[in-house]
Amino acid sequence: MVTTLDAPVDQGLSIQTRGVGHWFDTKDGRLDVLDDVTIDVAPGEFVALLGPSGCGKSTLLRLIAGLDAPRTGKVGADKVRIVGPDPSRLLVFQDPTLYPWRTVRQNVALGLEATGQAKGAQDRIDRALDLVGLRDFAGSLPNELSGGMAQRAALARVLVNNPRLLLLDEPLGKLDSLTRMTLQAELVRLWQDARFTALLVTHDVEEALLLAERIIIFSPRPARIVREIRVDAAYPRHRDAPELQVLRREILVSLGHDHEL
Repeated sequence: MVTTLDAPVDQGLSIQTRGVGHWFDTKDGRLDVLDDVTIDVAPGEFVALLGPSGCGKSTLLRLIAGLDAPRTGKVGADKVRIVGPDPSRLLVFQDPTLYPWRTVRQNVALGLEATGQAKGAQDRIDRALDLVGLRDFAGSLPNELSGGMAQRAALARVLVNNPRLLLLDEPLGKLDSLTRMTLQAELVRLWQDARFTALLVTHDVEEALLLAERIIIFSPRPARIVREIRVDAAYPRHRDAPELQVLRREILVSLGHDHEL
């Protein structure tokens, strides 16, 4: 089985946010979701954004993806200001969002079709399917897939475009625990093979510790950075490793969950 795409990126994108603030105007008034967020992410780094549900982490991903513009502050990639979406920066959502009338192969090809690259790219699509273990299901429709397989298809749809930055918005949040553990290991393998930069939004402390090199902890909404923790443990990581348990306790204290220790 082929395990890498034919043209891996030279390196991941670096990401910079400077004093980013964001809010939404609602019928009940202004809803603040981000407050003075400044972050630097190195090329090829895997960073987890950890915090309570609804604190603004997903909004920050949308700003970095270029889907929205910050109300205050700046967001950049490789020190160039982000002013809109770009195929080098791709977002994977919690729901696979596959088109139900298209086969797995056709769903994976969507991005290539949109950029006029699909013709003659069948080998590239096959390699993306191999990366996520779905070559044998290329002709299946989404309703014939398990939840884990559908999320693999969504990952392949992104990976076929050789992104330099993968933005992961709780992509494993709705999966059963066994499937989730399997795909956590797969995400690490894909990141190590393809050398993209990864930003993962999660509220799962254990998931952050298993996947990320660095964890940025946010407060409740509006999200402010509370603390950053570097995870130096080697991959593959194990849930019961003593060094991860020590970091888990530190994170829970930072999140105000001392009672869970």
